[in-house]
This record gives sequence, structure tokens and C-alpha cells, in this order.
Amino acid sequence: MNTAEPLRLTKLAKRAGCAAKHPPGFLLPLLGMLPPITDPNVLVGSSTADDAAIYKLSDDLALVLTTDFFTPIVDSPRDFGRVAAANALSDVYAMGGKPTAALSVVGFPDTLPSAVLGEILAGASEIASEAGIAIVGGHTIKSEEPIFGLAVVGTVHPNRVLSNAGAKPGDVLILTKPLGLGIISTAAKNDQDTKGAITEAIRVMTTLNRAAAEVLTAFPVHALTDVTGFGLLGHLRNITAASAVTAEVWAARVPVLPAAREYVNTGIAPGGTRANWKFLSDWVEYTSDVSQEEQLLLCDAQTSGGLLAAVPVAVAAEVVRALSVAGTLASAVVGRISGEGAGRIRVVSTANA
Repeated sequence: MNTAEPLRLTKLAKRAGCAAKHPPGFLLPLLGMLPPITDPNVLVGSSTADDAAIYKLSDDLALVLTTDFFTPIVDSPRDFGRVAAANALSDVYAMGGKPTAALSVVGFPDTLPSAVLGEILAGASEIASEAGIAIVGGHTIKSEEPIFGLAVVGTVHPNRVLSNAGAKPGDVLILTKPLGLGIISTAAKNDQDTKGAITEAIRVMTTLNRAAAEVLTAFPVHALTDVTGFGLLGHLRNITAASAVTAEVWAARVPVLPAAREYVNTGIAPGGTRANWKFLSDWVEYTSDVSQEEQLLLCDAQTSGGLLAAVPVAVAAEVVRALSVAGTLASAVVGRISGEGAGRIRVVSTANA
């Protein structure tokens, strides 16, 4: 490495952030080969493709268990730690839980100064402190690329678990952060971020889903997930498949970072986004007025994206108002659960299409 040049972590990684995940088409068949979980205390396992596992300890206490880690999505080591920590903590919020403690998961090249890892850890500790928890330990190995994330433990009441599996026909879909993070981070990595949009993307990615979760758990939410590597439509597919329902998404109502829309129109999109689009072709139908670029935005591999909730239509307006008051980055109604079915999704341009 040329020490005369500023360190850019993204140049050390082939794939960035949650776009480095294996696509659902790779993972789901493998998970289907595993033996069924028979422990009655496992309230949520891998069968519903949820964000975390839930293990019941008593009638009024269950653990939320998750881990999430990836290669650098931003150049700054401290920001990398902040983004990775916020992303991992989001899985607990997406189950209706509260984080309790975390462990670091680290892969670090011995060609980099140890101070770089110190900055990554400091950034993660900053976000953990904002979430009200400590990073209490972890494990580190040597690796060719920097890797960082957290294993997080949280708690939730067994009767208040929010999973992919509860969506009901007539529910409204609400999203709490804008899309486009994968596209913007790819533009920045490839020196194509002409608008400097990575600054706003980092602000979005380092914003905890804590406030959004606190609002949503105060309402009768039927299903909840966070939007990360599989994109909006990929994570919605997990909800529709687990809930045995169908959904409709209104593309024009989905919040998108403006630069991402501009960049995708020039052909910029991460490989993970394109892999999501390909996998979802078996699940998603687009009307003719939804462009290829719009489809990619809806499939864009997010890192530390927002929460996606299925809520009864009777409380939807109140939920949106409460999210807005809480200062969430978005509080948009983006679609609905349209009926019972086998998990398929229809994407139209507007709600009246």
C-alpha cells in the first residue's frame, strides 16, 4: 500500500457492506436442507428468514440473537465501525426487541496499521453507546480484507415478538428510511459520486432504527423487518412468503435518495442489487410503467436501511404521524398486503394503477 495516499477502506474490498451478502437464491435452498428445529423454546428460527432468532427463557423473557458483519462500505475506519454497528443493532429492533450487549466480529489484514482497527472499534462503540449498550468482547482473525460487525443479544417479551410471519390482508406497508444506499456507496467506491452523496448516505446508515422501533412497538404491528442486503422487495418477499400473503408496492411512493435515482439512470448499481433483481423475478411482477431503473432501486442492497412494517390500515395514519414526530428519516406508506397467497408481489407505479 502506498502510504503517501490517504487510506480508502473501500479499495481493499471486492464488495461493500451488505452488498457482499450471498443472495437469497443461494441461501434459501441451503437453509431448507437443515434439520428442523425441535426445541420448543425457539420461538423464531431460520424457517421464516427473519432478522434474528428468538429464544424463550421464561414466560415473560426471551432473548434476541443475531450477528451481522461485512467488508467496508465507506472509506473512513470510524464511519465503517459506526455503520456496521448500526446495521447489526437493527436486527434486534426489527424483532421488536431491545439490545442488551454486543460482541465484535473482526477480520483484519496484518498489512494495515493497528490504529485503523482502533478507529473502527471506536466508531462501533460510539453507536453502541447511543443504543444504550456496551461492546463487551469479541473475536479477531487475520483476513485479506477488513471485516467488521457485531453479534448482538437483546431481550423481548415472548408475546411481543415481531417477525416476518404475521402480515394480514389489508395491512399497510410503512418504510422508515429512504432507499439508494447501495447505489450511492458503489458510486463512491468507483469514484463516480459526482454529487458527494456518500455524506448523506453515511448519515442515513449511522442513524439507529431505535426511534422507529420505539414508535412501531407501541402499535399493533403485524410484521416487521429491516431493509438491508436483499433490498426492499427482497425483505418484503420474506414477509409475504412467511405470512402466506401477497403484496402490492407503489413505486412512486417509495422514498429514494435523489442521487441514487440519478446514478442508477447512468447504469450504476452493485452486484448484490442485480443479484436481488434476478432472484426476485420469480416472485415479483412489475407493471409496464415501472422502469428497469426503478426496479433496481426497489431491489437495491441496503446497508443499515430502515424498518418495513405491516400495520392495520386503521392505525396507519397515526403510525405515520408518530414516526414523523419521532424524527425518523422517512415515514412513508409504500404499499399494502393485498390478499392471501404464496408470497408474490406486484409493483405498480402509483396506488391507483
